[in-house]
Amino acid sequence: MATIPSIAMIPSGYKADKLYSVLPTTGIGDFTFARTSVATRVNKSGLIEEVLTGIPRLDYSDGACPSLLLEPQRLQKIQYSEEFSGASWFKSGNAFVSDNFAISPDGNLNGSKFTFDGTTNATVNTTISVTNGVSYTFSVWLKNDNLSDPTKVWVGLSTTTQGEYVTVTNVWKRFIITSTSNGTLEYPRVQTSEVGSVFAWGAQLEQGSYPTSYIKNEGTVAGITRAADTATGSGDATVINSTEGTLYFEGNAFSSTGSSGLISLNVGTTNLNNRVTIELDGANVKARFAIGGTSLGIFNYATDITQVLKIAVKYKANDFALWVNGTERVPLTSGNSFSANTLSELDFNRGDGQEPFIGNTKDLRVYNTALSDLEIETLSSWTSFTAMANALKYTII
Repeated sequence: MATIPSIAMIPSGYKADKLYSVLPTTGIGDFTFARTSVATRVNKSGLIEEVLTGIPRLDYSDGACPSLLLEPQRLQKIQYSEEFSGASWFKSGNAFVSDNFAISPDGNLNGSKFTFDGTTNATVNTTISVTNGVSYTFSVWLKNDNLSDPTKVWVGLSTTTQGEYVTVTNVWKRFIITSTSNGTLEYPRVQTSEVGSVFAWGAQLEQGSYPTSYIKNEGTVAGITRAADTATGSGDATVINSTEGTLYFEGNAFSSTGSSGLISLNVGTTNLNNRVTIELDGANVKARFAIGGTSLGIFNYATDITQVLKIAVKYKANDFALWVNGTERVPLTSGNSFSANTLSELDFNRGDGQEPFIGNTKDLRVYNTALSDLEIETLSSWTSFTAMANALKYTII
């Protein structure tokens, strides 16, 4: 592919409060990053680890190549997320708990052992105050030890409709239950009528319709809050061409419910009259062009936004288009483009700090030309960052 991006951010280099772009090499393309709390990620070794305040998270949850992990603020409501033997976790039906018994997903000897003797519906559960009628997500990592039937472990909240039977294997797995609260108390639990034991670690209850990264709580009654991630301020008018260009994104949303926020080329102020945006919203990829306060409409393509998608949005006078996974989905062959030197910033939000993007980003680029059909098809065919790096002749950090 002959055309080189003017801005290329693949998740690689970072420091406190800064996310580096590999192009341009001057640093103009770097993002200002913020998060006012510690947070966790899956590291290159596959272990869950905590990163400090203000450090971008390069997450390896789905393989050898990392994604930039951007999440909303969430409150972990479970008081003891790793210590199940204490009084805050109730044991009924002859369930017995031993803490610090197994190597957990964070690589430490802090996984607990739940032992059951076959008593009907033996349970380990805690009690959490919630708001009635609101979506909550309960998650916990489980691993089989010697349970008589590992397909009959029930994970859930208060009622039989707020959970499900899961199959616990000899590999740690995070089991996730999302349910609407049924009153002002919920009882996150692990339950079985089988004989034997399972290992458990990392219980979490958070308000929301999908799980986020693990938030450790070692006893704070009010819960532990992980702050939101933001990444803003990449580029300027010297590396963003206003009259024509292409915005390329590879990544996915966490949920197919509601909007995951926007990625935008914009004017670098609160003025939203000129911007190019990509949005993952419900069951749709959306692209929008606001030019001098006039919208060209919503370029909409229905697909599963929780799967990794390769999205290209190009703009040029009488040549606008949304491409998804190497295919042109919505073209528009009429309309004026932006005036010269109008667009000057690339942000993980709509341009004024609102509607921040929430999801995984594997690749984000800006090109100073409206790429040809062949170029976009080639762009979407790369299957790894290494192939992209070799094509662009630079080194991944």
